[in-house]
Amino acid sequence: MSTLAPTAVAIDVRALPPQERHPLIFGTFDDLAVGSAFEIVNDHDPVPLYHQFHRSRPGQFTWQYLEAGPARWQVRIARTAEGVAIAPTGGCGGGGGCGCSGGH
Repeated sequence: MSTLAPTAVAIDVRALPPQERHPLIFGTFDDLAVGSAFEIVNDHDPVPLYHQFHRSRPGQFTWQYLEAGPARWQVRIARTAEGVAIAPTGGCGGGGGCGCSGGH
């Protein structure tokens, strides 16, 4: 496990229903101050989530893999700039359809 900065939180989404994962992650990100970060732990590569961040919050975040599977994936997401979402960010299988395939 990585060492978290004092402003960081860790979210293990593996036990959450798939439709709750992305709304929780985006809500956590939207509440971050610039310069703060959080980490997610997932049961599959969250690359579809990265693409949602890239589309909906361009230039506002960094993405760093801390652990890359095969059973556990951990990513640190930091807020680098203020901004608002410019595209829908629904949960897996919802209106935003992330296309996640692993773990669900």
